[in-house]
Amino acid sequence: MKKFVYILLLAITLSSCSEYQKALKSEDVKTKLDMATKLYEIGKFSKANKLFTQVIPKYRGKPQAERLMFMSAMCSYELKDYHISGYHFERFENGYPKSEKAEEASFLSAKSYYELSPVYSKEQAETIEALEKLQLFINKYPDSKFLAETNVLIKELDFKLEKKAFEIAKQYNKIAYFESSDYEAAIKAFDNFLVDYPGTSFRQEAMFFRLDSAYRLAINSVKSKKEGRLDIALGYYNTFHKYYPDSDRTEEVEKMNEDLQTQLQQFNTKS
Repeated sequence: MKKFVYILLLAITLSSCSEYQKALKSEDVKTKLDMATKLYEIGKFSKANKLFTQVIPKYRGKPQAERLMFMSAMCSYELKDYHISGYHFERFENGYPKSEKAEEASFLSAKSYYELSPVYSKEQAETIEALEKLQLFINKYPDSKFLAETNVLIKELDFKLEKKAFEIAKQYNKIAYFESSDYEAAIKAFDNFLVDYPGTSFRQEAMFFRLDSAYRLAINSVKSKKEGRLDIALGYYNTFHKYYPDSDRTEEVEKMNEDLQTQLQQFNTKS
């Protein structure tokens, strides 16, 4: 029985391939269209799109063009060719603004850009562009049925930029272990990060590494700059302690505080 089913499926597959090849070589537009539609409906998007590419120019300006353009864009999307799908969905919406598919095309165009967003550790130009496209979609369709999903996508992309900014600031701190002059750059990076992302989930870590950078800068400073930098570092300690008195890093933070107080006391004793 299993052998019979296998043979039957093989026969159907070969027949389907044969029909597709005939349609691909055919001069009859309707044959191509029927086969493209059939393949699209069963999820054979690559083959369907090859036929759509041949058929669409023949229907340009005709009523069928709207449906064909949308299906072709959807093929690219399903094939994960997001550069192409983003462009074609946007083109579809501009060409058919009153279509019942215009809203969905606008969303899928924006989502195509979202799919192009790389991991946080890479350059984030595509992420920024995706956020702009998604926000434009919300502005255009504020009551869209896709609104909830759009907000989820925006949240994911925002977090990616947030993590990128945090990791960059952290990198300054790491580099400064070898080049102490970079501690100032690290402090500034963490200051900017905390201003740009006031509700960040990395807030405690950012405030700790800012304190760590300020502490190391102060401890390793030349005498003429040391007192002022010790005061600044103690200010960062007080801020951290105020918000996170029971931090997992309490022991480390308190050790910094003791060192800073001890060194600052030397200045107070001399004066």
